[in-house]
Amino acid sequence: MVLARTLILLLLLGAIVSFAFFAFTGEPRFKRYGLLILKWVLLTGFGFFAVLIVQRLA
Repeated sequence: MVLARTLILLLLLGAIVSFAFFAFTGEPRFKRYGLLILKWVLLTGFGFFAVLIVQRLA
């Protein structure tokens, strides 16, 4: 569980940094990277909560 929480936090920080680079430079590649990382944050978060729900049911 600690690994999953750390992974979510690091991915979220990466997305924030990428969006900050986009805000300062205006280059669309940073926006694309930020959205891609954000997608993986959401998928990881859904997976994390799915595991928690399955553990509660078992």
